[in-house]
Amino acid sequence: MVLLQTLSTEGQVMADSLVSLDGGQKSIGLLDLLIKGGYMMIPLYILFIMAIYIFIEKLMTLKKASKSPKHMMDQVKILVQTGKIEQAKMLCMTENSPVANMVSKGLERIGSPLKNIEVSIENVGKIEIYKLEKNLGVLATVAGAAPMIGFLGTVTGMIQAFIAVAQEEGMVSPKLLSTGIYEAMITTATGLVVGIIAYLGYNYLVTQVSKLVHSMEYASVEFIDLLQEK
Repeated sequence: MVLLQTLSTEGQVMADSLVSLDGGQKSIGLLDLLIKGGYMMIPLYILFIMAIYIFIEKLMTLKKASKSPKHMMDQVKILVQTGKIEQAKMLCMTENSPVANMVSKGLERIGSPLKNIEVSIENVGKIEIYKLEKNLGVLATVAGAAPMIGFLGTVTGMIQAFIAVAQEEGMVSPKLLSTGIYEAMITTATGLVVGIIAYLGYNYLVTQVSKLVHSMEYASVEFIDLLQEK
């Protein structure tokens, strides 16, 4: 009987101690982690905002540029074959897309040598490609720079953590060391997240630009073939 009472008392003491430990622990949320990353988190936030802005802006630009319907070339072909050049120009102006701008420039050069028409179309195509690829280099830079900045923040954070440990007199608290280390590691994790997002966005946009450039090249070849037949 005494043994049972002793075990019951010890079990109650252990339960109370566990409850007190659980109550003493503070849960760390995502917002707390992002705030505790240090001053190196500021450029990472700026890079993240830049990456999101560039991705959305280029996505809208590519979506607008790829709206040129396939039946536009069929209509242009019919109008050119019937001699309605001005109507074909008006059709291209209403589309306002890279393909339409290239075809419109070719229509303006009708009557010139075929080589001159090809050069005019190529020049317009280069300008349109430059517009499509604008700021993609910045997104690629963000993808490469964000992890390095995050690693730099971790190194500086570790230095500060060990300086704090060195300044402690007597026994070093494990909490002091672990807190400094996990706060320093936050910048690396954030830099990797920003870099991965920017890298995926860059590759997706490059793929979409390549598809659009291919359609532009196909439309220019089709238009030149139309002029040769005419």
